[in-house]
Amino acid sequence: MKKFISNVRSFFSRIAGSVRAFADRIPTPKFIQKIRSSERIQKFVKWLNDYSLIEHIPLSLFMCFLMEWLSRHSFTEACGFVVHHTGPFLFNSYLIFVCYTLCYLTKRQTFVRMIVSAVFVMLGITNCIILLNRVTPFGFTDLYMIGDLLTMQNTNYFSSQQAALCVAAIAIYALWMVRIFFKGKQIEPRFPYWLKLCLIAGAFLSVPITTSALQSSGVVAAYFGNLQQGYFDYGYLYGFATSVFDRGMSQPRGYDEESILAILDETDQGDSTLAEDDRPNIVVVLLESFYDVSEANFIETSEDPIPFFHQLEKQYSTGHLTVPVVGAGTCNSEFEVLTGMSCQFFGPGEYPQKTILKKTDCESFASDLRGIGYGSHVVHNNGGNFYSRANAFSMMGFDTFQSKEMLDITEYTPLGSWATDDILVQSTVDALDSTDTPDFVYTITVEAHGDYPTYQVIDDPAVKVKCKGCSEEKRLSWEYYINQIHSVDEFMQDYIAALDARGEDTLVIMFGDHLPTMGLTEDETATGDLFQTKYVTWNNFGMEKEDADLTSYQLVSAYLDRLGIHEGTMTNYHQSCMERGVKAGSEEYMKPLEALQYDLLYGKRYAYGGEDLYPATDLEMGVADVVIDRAYFFNNKLHIYGKNFTKWSKVYVNGEKVSTTYESGQCLTIKASAVSDGDTITVCQLGSSNTIFRESNSYAVIDPNFVENAEASSGEP
Repeated sequence: MKKFISNVRSFFSRIAGSVRAFADRIPTPKFIQKIRSSERIQKFVKWLNDYSLIEHIPLSLFMCFLMEWLSRHSFTEACGFVVHHTGPFLFNSYLIFVCYTLCYLTKRQTFVRMIVSAVFVMLGITNCIILLNRVTPFGFTDLYMIGDLLTMQNTNYFSSQQAALCVAAIAIYALWMVRIFFKGKQIEPRFPYWLKLCLIAGAFLSVPITTSALQSSGVVAAYFGNLQQGYFDYGYLYGFATSVFDRGMSQPRGYDEESILAILDETDQGDSTLAEDDRPNIVVVLLESFYDVSEANFIETSEDPIPFFHQLEKQYSTGHLTVPVVGAGTCNSEFEVLTGMSCQFFGPGEYPQKTILKKTDCESFASDLRGIGYGSHVVHNNGGNFYSRANAFSMMGFDTFQSKEMLDITEYTPLGSWATDDILVQSTVDALDSTDTPDFVYTITVEAHGDYPTYQVIDDPAVKVKCKGCSEEKRLSWEYYINQIHSVDEFMQDYIAALDARGEDTLVIMFGDHLPTMGLTEDETATGDLFQTKYVTWNNFGMEKEDADLTSYQLVSAYLDRLGIHEGTMTNYHQSCMERGVKAGSEEYMKPLEALQYDLLYGKRYAYGGEDLYPATDLEMGVADVVIDRAYFFNNKLHIYGKNFTKWSKVYVNGEKVSTTYESGQCLTIKASAVSDGDTITVCQLGSSNTIFRESNSYAVIDPNFVENAEASSGEP
């Protein structure tokens, strides 16, 4: 063991020696040489080292200002934050100051100080870039989305040139840090190490105490109703810190079995009154970034871009819908619509589908309706793993999920960034046809997704746009977006026609998940609220028109109530509150909702008698089998014919993935050299991170050349 330890030490010593030698070869810049030769500057540097705690005060103030400057894309607005939000500015600076105390853990104080500074600068730069492409600031939960971002066809966050520049800058800074580590001056301690540890511990322990006091006094807020505005009012660093430490739900005061059962008793709506034979299909459609631009007071269009949507508004129930996000965060609107729960009770910017639903199943309207004989399906023309949807929909109790990996997508938006939504028409019909029961279908569109280009993309747009007070770049962005929702409107018409043609009673609820990432302000919208979109309905069984403004967590419950369906914990709660006229968002509405939501997701599930009544389902990806019918060799390729192939189909030879070329929905090819006579091939629908969503039948390959050679050697004709 001693010899092993000695060898390990020797190994790392050699590495350190090599790095030190490399650092020694890095030339010292001339300006640093001049600084070192200046006696006056050296005295000042010595003073800074001796009284570094004082030095950290202006450094922290500067670093906070720099982060706000980057986040707001404006020096003037950063100055405005200092002047008009002085308390939050000083508190954010104090958080940075506390982090700088870490440099007293080592003699290499300059090195640690530079590392800490680099972290804050990188946070500011990251948020700066993020806010160029969306309105929601960068939060800790976004780190869960890195894998999803890498799978997106749309890569507007970084161009290849920007990515290369970032890599180069990081490499240069890393080399500089290596040099400082080995050649930088080491500060001899003036105080005992235990005293410095006490200083550091005291500084960090003061943060929660100070935070609580400032939250109580109203200097900063504990919850941001508007995430973007919260970051701007209380500072980016504080906002980011809350996204790190304030996740999930805290146990509400007074939470116990008695209080939960009391809520259930008060909100019990009784049994469903809808007869089994009268149960219609219920189809909920998320319209990505859908906005009725007639409610924007500065936009003029050559024609109505969404005539079918407006026709539905005149004939069927409709209203404004209050959603939890603006500009981004689709899955939070999705979560509220599908579960009846509110994202208000989670941490700022948190995506429950990426946090609590990773480990806990969750009652949803899909699982509620499954309890009375409904099939439940999801259809979406984007990746199955994006927003961890495959996992989340299993946790919510859905039966099937047709993601883009299951769909033979051939049409894309003019930029080529997103699939067009027409593929969802037949996919939804296929989902409905896959059962002989009534169905609950959740369809997610993607065609109107940002980013929206600031240059001419469509040479002759169907809808011409004038934009008062806008630059030409902004007008072109709006023109592109409006022509995309014009296409989505045509999809809606085809979608409704296809459902109506099936001849089954069907209720459709379509809603916008959030406003588009176009920099809209409250005074530019008719509602004066950036968190309001629209929803519209359609049915073919005579449901009367009753318009109502709702929240996303009320939407499905309200229409189940009109049908006479009262299944589910949240269904009963919302139906009871709406029936009693309790205003959504009021304390009377939200306090019991918070307790009930905590009980179902984090608590002891008193509402279920302590049992798990809604376990996760074995979600099936797709509703149709992937089938290999035949395969033959031609032109040094193996041509594989079958059904339901897509661009995400990959051929596996004896269980090993090989390079695959998509030819069509009925044909794939691989190199002939990748397979031998007698090998077994399968076709797998592959999601991100090589997730196998669905697998075909096995097929044994027969090489005709091998057969001919074998017959010749045996003398058979």
